[in-house]
Amino acid sequence: MQHKPVLLAEVLEQLAIKEEGVYMDCTFGRGGHSQGILSMLGASGNLLAFDRDVDAIDSDIAKTMRQDNRFMLKHSCFSALASVAAGEGLVGKIDGILLDLGVSSPQLDNPERGFSFLRDGPLDMRMDETAGVSAQEWLANVDEKELVRVLFEYGEERFARRIAKAVIESRVLSPITDTKQLATLVAEAVPFKEKHKHPATRTFQAIRIEINRELDELKDVLRQSIHVLKPGGRMVIISFHSLEDRIVKRFIRDEEGAKFDPGRLPIREIDIAQGVLKKIGKAIKAGKTELAENPRARSAVLRTAERVG
Repeated sequence: MQHKPVLLAEVLEQLAIKEEGVYMDCTFGRGGHSQGILSMLGASGNLLAFDRDVDAIDSDIAKTMRQDNRFMLKHSCFSALASVAAGEGLVGKIDGILLDLGVSSPQLDNPERGFSFLRDGPLDMRMDETAGVSAQEWLANVDEKELVRVLFEYGEERFARRIAKAVIESRVLSPITDTKQLATLVAEAVPFKEKHKHPATRTFQAIRIEINRELDELKDVLRQSIHVLKPGGRMVIISFHSLEDRIVKRFIRDEEGAKFDPGRLPIREIDIAQGVLKKIGKAIKAGKTELAENPRARSAVLRTAERVG
């Protein structure tokens, strides 16, 4: 089945693509958004994409797209945005940046990656399998207090203490090594089941966010994007849960407002620094047609900001 990138038409519209423009897709994935951007560029336009997942870098679609001399793909996490742009001499020259956050469909669908509780596989969850510790290694060593924090903060799990206690007690008897084992353990620890939601949903989300430093990565790339964009350049961000969207929304709001030094009174116009971003429109969600074709789009929220100075 052909991959359908989330909110593709909306992404292309919000990026306001110029034929001769230079764009960055920081989350290549299966290449759907990159293909859309590339199709709208002229002969002098360029697209630089990167992904921290080696499987995405080595995919067939990536190999095909590399034949286009307007396209470049690098293996990198998106918090390396500024260094990647600097290496290509593109700081302050980018017309648009796309961030499609969270876990990708190929990662969820491959049981060997350990992202999904619906498929039994090794408990890995690393977006970059060449770096960092796996979820199995992390769970084997994390203390109970830290596990409670991660489940509560990153999973917004109200039964964090029960789940953490169950994990610590279980690993004493035998290592927690696969997704089914962890999902079953969590389901047994949670006293109340939500309708239409697996009890392990929040736990898997929280552990994945922690071992991949997803929220820290997001904060880093948002800060860097301001310096990489040219005036009039846009950043388009697709979030899939409230923690990500909250960070994006707050960042745009903070960078949109005027700033001044309250130590100088009366305040002169020269002391007031205008915000470097402006919000473009309202948050966008998938429509009924897309949701019918791609249920994974139901939690997607797209926000856009433009560099103004």
